[in-house]
Amino acid sequence: MNSETLHLTETARIRRMAMAALMAFTLIGCSAGRHAERTERQARSNTARALFEKRCEKAGVKISRTVDNVEGVFLLKLRSSRINFDDQFVLDDPYGNDFGGDAYIRTTLRGALPPIKERTPLSPPDILGFLYVEAIDPVDGKRYRYTGSKRLIDHESGNFNFGNYVKSKILQFVVDRVPAPGPAPRYGVTDDDISTREDREHWIAGSSLRVVDLQTNEVIAERIVYMYDPGQGSQGGNRSPGLMAASFACPALPGRPAWQARQTVQFVQQVLKHTEKNGS
Repeated sequence: MNSETLHLTETARIRRMAMAALMAFTLIGCSAGRHAERTERQARSNTARALFEKRCEKAGVKISRTVDNVEGVFLLKLRSSRINFDDQFVLDDPYGNDFGGDAYIRTTLRGALPPIKERTPLSPPDILGFLYVEAIDPVDGKRYRYTGSKRLIDHESGNFNFGNYVKSKILQFVVDRVPAPGPAPRYGVTDDDISTREDREHWIAGSSLRVVDLQTNEVIAERIVYMYDPGQGSQGGNRSPGLMAASFACPALPGRPAWQARQTVQFVQQVLKHTEKNGS
């Protein structure tokens, strides 16, 4: 082997060693980076958990008094039809948003929510609902009364394009709205998002739901709840931070996954006891 060949072989060996060293340093760097990222994520999760536990110290239900035979309530604040599951900084009380838009009104009415057929120890109580609710329409600023009843309505099923559809009538819960007669109901229901910027930075949300005597301006009941996402907003695998946070709430929601539906009217009816007349 001549000197030129030896030189080329040595050069190739040095290059291979350099590449191997570079790859080793790269792997070490990547591993160190992943470790630092995991450490930072864990530290942030620990901070969020500690902050959440601190907020939970003031969470809970306080009922100063209850009222019997309440026929209707005033919904002082209506909710958006869009339920927020993943927007970190929108203060819209994601815990309280069990229903949004018209569904929020609908589900407070008598007969709108059928009894749960197959109950378990974790099932929420059945909701009777009120005979009517009133609310201010944000578009025209007028107060309206909402009532509901089950009625037979026309229904078509099948494929219209192929002519094999069937007309029938089905029994369905229907909501009616009319201008509110007379004075507003004495008792109102309102909610607020009580999160701070620090809370939201750690994917924590706070909710205050209050029942108010509108004649005396007295808050006769309040429920304060906090919830947080231990995944800190991760949406991997189609994960929803808002839905996950409902399972990490204080006081805890029942069910696995957490049963968030019905919880607003469920709390209100602990305070404003339903009347037994007219369709009980």
